[in-house]
Amino acid sequence: MLDKRGEFAYVRLVSTPEGDGWIKRAESFTFNGRTFFQPELKLIQEVCSDFAGLGRTEISRTVCELLEWKRANGNLKNHECRLLLERLEERGWLKLPAVRDRGRRGPRTVEATRQTEPEPELQGTAGSFRPLRLEVVDAGREGQSRLWRELIERYHYLHCRVPVGANLRYIIRSEQCPERVLACMLWTSAAWKMAARDGWIGWNAQQRRRNLQLIVNQSRFLILPWIRIRGLASTILSLSARQLPGDWEKRFGYRPVLLETLVEAERFRGTCYRAANWIGLGRTQGRGRMDRNHALHDHAPKDIYIYPLRRDARWYLCESIPHIVSASEPA
Repeated sequence: MLDKRGEFAYVRLVSTPEGDGWIKRAESFTFNGRTFFQPELKLIQEVCSDFAGLGRTEISRTVCELLEWKRANGNLKNHECRLLLERLEERGWLKLPAVRDRGRRGPRTVEATRQTEPEPELQGTAGSFRPLRLEVVDAGREGQSRLWRELIERYHYLHCRVPVGANLRYIIRSEQCPERVLACMLWTSAAWKMAARDGWIGWNAQQRRRNLQLIVNQSRFLILPWIRIRGLASTILSLSARQLPGDWEKRFGYRPVLLETLVEAERFRGTCYRAANWIGLGRTQGRGRMDRNHALHDHAPKDIYIYPLRRDARWYLCESIPHIVSASEPA
């Protein structure tokens, strides 16, 4: 069964005695690509009970350490774990300490400011604006980070949402006019399951669980409305295929081997992806990118495009033993 967010699924509920009655518990459940079993759920519940005096962040870090829930670079998946604990509390499976009052809470609102007001048009061809710069937006660079959030919230039809899991944000500029922002991008963790992509790769469920991290999803791509530069989008995509693997390895400790994206068919034709030699694989069934149990049907169908970063990408993703690609290994 899948929750409304399309991110939490449990395999089967079983009834177990508790007190004077019976209570339904999950034999196992999956969250953010990892499957948890009863012993792990019991451990999580014990930590939340024994360390109730700690804050939620400290508890999630403790759970991460005990379960060794880490990224390839060794950093704890603390953000994902915090979300998991909150989902488990929503289901009544554990009790978390009250949220400490640290001021305003709730969804972060992105308010438009003068820095993202429409600007004069830029026209021409991509060649006349080379070289382009793909600038990684770090969380610590508040000016860049706020600018990226404002632009995406104001001008992208999907708006700005906090991504779960590994992700990289970019602002794209030109050396010819470095004060102007041309575009924004967001790369995130891959979709859990897509029939066309998985069929192209040829992997089984176990191989997908182990190697899914080697696929990176482009979940936001925005060319600003006043930028009228022919060939810019495909040029950015080609540059991304060269730069992203190194940036991703620097941040997360491993190099991806395949890029993917979903293009809403009713809005866009995907011309820039084909021009940048991405491979079209067909169309989704409108369930959402994290629908593990085929429970959601209210999403618009999207065209699937992929870009292999290695000639042997399919073979590599089908390796049964997970292996992280280092910068020194030939592609």
